[in-house]
Amino acid sequence: MWTDLRAAPPPRRRPAARRPLLLLAGLLAGGALFPDDSAGQARVPLSAIDWLSDSLSTPIAPPRAPSSAPLSPQSRHGGDVTVSPLSGTSADAVGILPAAGLPAGLWGKSRTEDLIFWLSAERPELLPAMRDLLYTLLLAELEPPSDAGPDARLLLARIDRLLALGALPQAGELLESAGQDSPSLFRRAFDIALLLRREDAACARLRARPALSPTFPARIFCLARGGDWNAAALSLEVGSALGHIPVAERELLARFLDPLLFENAPRLPPPERMSPLKFRLLEAIGEPLPTAGLPVAFAWADLDHTSGWKNQIEAAERLVRNGALDPNRLLGLYTERRPAASGGIWERVSRIQALEGALARSDARSVGEALAPAWEAMRAAELEIAFAQLFAHRLARLELPGAAARLAFEIGLLSDRYKAVAAARSPEGERAALLRALALGRPGPVQAAEPLAAALQDGFRAEGIPLRLRALAEGGRLGEAILRAIELMNSGAQGELDELSDAIAFFRAVGLEDTARRAALQILILERRG
Repeated sequence: MWTDLRAAPPPRRRPAARRPLLLLAGLLAGGALFPDDSAGQARVPLSAIDWLSDSLSTPIAPPRAPSSAPLSPQSRHGGDVTVSPLSGTSADAVGILPAAGLPAGLWGKSRTEDLIFWLSAERPELLPAMRDLLYTLLLAELEPPSDAGPDARLLLARIDRLLALGALPQAGELLESAGQDSPSLFRRAFDIALLLRREDAACARLRARPALSPTFPARIFCLARGGDWNAAALSLEVGSALGHIPVAERELLARFLDPLLFENAPRLPPPERMSPLKFRLLEAIGEPLPTAGLPVAFAWADLDHTSGWKNQIEAAERLVRNGALDPNRLLGLYTERRPAASGGIWERVSRIQALEGALARSDARSVGEALAPAWEAMRAAELEIAFAQLFAHRLARLELPGAAARLAFEIGLLSDRYKAVAAARSPEGERAALLRALALGRPGPVQAAEPLAAALQDGFRAEGIPLRLRALAEGGRLGEAILRAIELMNSGAQGELDELSDAIAFFRAVGLEDTARRAALQILILERRG
């Protein structure tokens, strides 16, 4: 079985309604409408992220690295930029969160091109504290940079970064706030709707305003969703004749519009470049593809109840790991039913269920026995922060024995309640004393012997903004300085200890004390370098 996206398909025997499709079948066989497509494909514009639907507007060049940048992350950005300002103000100002302690003029004098470069930088792995700070910068309502224009390039870069993280609901909210009255914004909203299985509303908007359509295939899809199969088939013929639809998409759309014509045809090869529309069309014709090898945003499609339990869990884990999904959704999946198999992901499910059961009984001994196995299972999946968010407050209510108590203490330091956890416990041993000191914003009285811990202490002992970021921060480019400090923290966690110290010192100096403390605790407890 597969998800049937075809709204009100025509009966099997209605010659008048099927004549355009039969004509199409003949043209498919003869190749009359499908000339060589290489020229058309060469005109396909750049995408900000490579799985976005192709746009029909003019591409822009990827931004160059700022000439004064001390770091050089690789980034790629492009796409269409036809966004109108909102109420006389640049749409770059749109946000869905308050500035959360950051100044409204955070972007200040920074060039839009430089901000896009740093926001779009591809980071192999971010500490959760850095990831959360990045989310704040992406979602906050801030004054646009001084050179912002009506094209809203910074807004598009923010949305695209959210899409790359898999944060579809958050990106969708940002788009709702910005409005979807340009092809560049609607293009992204349409892809989000497809992956969240909310395409009916997007198609209704498109039918009301056809000029918003990102591509011919999107128009054809929505015409079919609305039950206008003749118009969809004719659009496919016209789009093909004009060279606006690549060969692979033509065949996919033809099978979507009339699968009976292709009942005995071989399966289509997987698309070389997947998009949300192709993904959903493949589902509709009974040739779905797994999401595990696709960008994380596609994992949302597996959260649907039509997916198997294992697929739902794996998709939720990917999204939670990126901070794109509430961990409670994952816990609900873990505890939905008893696993019928063992090993792999089922071992993790069993261990979480054992801990959840012990906590529900408030049985300290059973919790103590179940805690370490559950923690190790989540650590193996790099889901420690989610584990802390789910269980730290409940663990803190119990008097746990020995090793379980020490483990619960460290888990608590990874939660949002880390300061209360630290203040409530007397340190036992050098490691616990250092962790407690960092959680309370102190370097500790004794210099740590381990270089990584010593570098963190140096950051907490430093005063003022480090020299390498001072010119930016004091020159009206604080937001850009924060983005560069995220890079310093990332490289510092991987062994560049002077950069680690500077990142900690910088965050504290500009009022991001919570970020500095959480990052320091995560570096020591997670034992992941980056």
